[in-house]
Amino acid sequence: MTTFEQLRDTIAQTLDVAPESITRTSTAPDIPGWDSLGHVNLMMALEQTFDVQLEVEDFPKLTSVPAILDYLKHAGVS
Repeated sequence: MTTFEQLRDTIAQTLDVAPESITRTSTAPDIPGWDSLGHVNLMMALEQTFDVQLEVEDFPKLTSVPAILDYLKHAGVS
């Protein structure tokens, strides 16, 4: 499973949306449920799924699939 597929599944499960609705270019406004509370829940889910420790200062930067994939790449997730 690719990092994108893992991310897509994590977003879908956390925000209760269909995985097919999430693309490599999706942003928070594109996905129902990705509001402020959904975002915090998603950040916690990312930590669990990818075994990374996110800093609160990074939360506002991680509002799209491309931004999260880039973050994970720089964190050593492949």
